[in-house]
Amino acid sequence: MDIDDSRFRIAAARRMLARNGCESMVAGHALLEAKSDTKSSELIKAVAADFETSEGRAAARDRLQATLTGSKPGEVKAKAVAAVRDAAALLDAKAPDEAAAFKAWLRHISQAVAEASTEGGFLGFGGVRVSEAEKATLAEISGALGVKG
Repeated sequence: MDIDDSRFRIAAARRMLARNGCESMVAGHALLEAKSDTKSSELIKAVAADFETSEGRAAARDRLQATLTGSKPGEVKAKAVAAVRDAAALLDAKAPDEAAAFKAWLRHISQAVAEASTEGGFLGFGGVRVSEAEKATLAEISGALGVKG
């Protein structure tokens, strides 16, 4: 599997969902958790470890910027979902034994990010944990990964 390609696809999925600091922290926490979780596959641990390095993060960020620069807001989401779909196909082709676990992990991260902060309301009251737009995006991510949402 091409690690630069993998970094890009994962960064695209994270970027699509990580809109503010709280959501970014949740995604980062999921990467840290994966590294120490005994249930994590070797592929998940390798990707998490790669994101711990400045080189790994820079490579993902640079590829993401190159792909998304000049895109309109609606195009960013479409490109990110396409990147998730491509990552799923790459996993199926190159790491079929670890594909299901890795896809479930990506879906878990997307759910955790969506639940990281409330949407709507006033001063934290009356908001919803996951907005309708986020639910729709989660469904798209699940579909792109080929997993149940």
